[in-house]
Amino acid sequence: MCRAGRDPDFETGDGADTNAMFTALLEDSAEELYESAPCGYLSTLMDGTIARINSTLLGWLGLTSEAVVGRMRFADLLTVGGKLYHETHFAPLLGMQGEISGIALELKTAADARLPVLVSSVVKHGDEGEPLLIRTTVFDASDRRAYEEELLSRSQEAEQARQDAEEARRQAEADRARLTDALTVLQQALLPPSLPTVPGLDAASYYHTASVDQLGGDFYDLFPLSGTRCAFFLGDVSGKGPRAAAVTSLTRYTLRAAALHDPEPATALATLNAVLHERYTHSGDPRYCTAIFGILDIDTESGHTTVRLASGGHPSALVLRADGHTDFLPTPGGMLVGALPDASFTTATATLTPGDNLLLYTDGLTEARTGPDRTALYGDDALRTFAASHAGASCDQVITALSSLLDSFGDGLDDDTALLVLGAPATRPHPRPTTKNP
Repeated sequence: MCRAGRDPDFETGDGADTNAMFTALLEDSAEELYESAPCGYLSTLMDGTIARINSTLLGWLGLTSEAVVGRMRFADLLTVGGKLYHETHFAPLLGMQGEISGIALELKTAADARLPVLVSSVVKHGDEGEPLLIRTTVFDASDRRAYEEELLSRSQEAEQARQDAEEARRQAEADRARLTDALTVLQQALLPPSLPTVPGLDAASYYHTASVDQLGGDFYDLFPLSGTRCAFFLGDVSGKGPRAAAVTSLTRYTLRAAALHDPEPATALATLNAVLHERYTHSGDPRYCTAIFGILDIDTESGHTTVRLASGGHPSALVLRADGHTDFLPTPGGMLVGALPDASFTTATATLTPGDNLLLYTDGLTEARTGPDRTALYGDDALRTFAASHAGASCDQVITALSSLLDSFGDGLDDDTALLVLGAPATRPHPRPTTKNP
């Protein structure tokens, strides 16, 4: 049994025997250390002629001592590029400094292969300071060269990957810009380019796009039916994207055609309900919308405008009176348009006197998220209070105030919003109706 801290291999004798064994293991002659060193050694005369070279370096080069000593110079062991560097940099620096270390060179082996090495040389001087010979140490740098080449390769791959990613990013941005432009054009095609000028009527509109990457489903329109009568509608199609845009287009043209055939608001919505239900019920992708449709009869003599409108599941319109009184115009009985085969719609009536406005909007406005944590909805009461503060203003002024309100919601406004304000002008001449589209 061995004692703690002792190697059992040496438990065969006393301490003197152990020391003798260690000494025997470490006994190497200076000649053996030189010849079998893990690095190359050579000594050259001042002109570079090799005077001595160890076995290690000869083995690396595949040469014999007889072929090298006294027959070759150190520069003869180098590649063409190494020779050029030796003549222009290595030898002059060694002559000036007396020593040089860690220089990367390449040796040429007997098999015409390249051996990357690190070379250090020092000039040995005589008693009177004269240079006698040059002692050089050579380290095999093959592993280091392979590591550096691997690093370079990885660096180049990383740079290429970065360039590819940058190109992909630029391409994605270009594609996004083209998509945005296309969606903007399509979105504008679903809205009237401008509102018509109707004698005795003030009008303004605005469309807020929540995302430039998706087509919205909100819509509105205003168009004349006769000299003193015009029709209007505003609504919101379920969903977003191309399919919602197709429903929006169908809805707009259906309501326009229905108004020309029978301008009764409840009848127009019933016609739209039948078209949407028949078109989409059996498609596996049911579609519906909310909508308000109305007729304006304008009395240019008195400045009064009679409004008859019906709603299909849409938020009620707001009436902004010139005297500051503001309230919702009830439209009872309205159902989602297109959801059921038989839907009931009721027509409500109101009169706008000079200075009064009618505000129609989609639910992106009242469902905007507010508050520090963006969890509270803006709501109907807040909208009524806000609208009341702009009662008596022109339609353009009301739209400007509402567009600023929408901007104030920031990222709390995540749905498209359509606004349409119709009014009986308080003064003449009538201002030209305007529209603000995306």
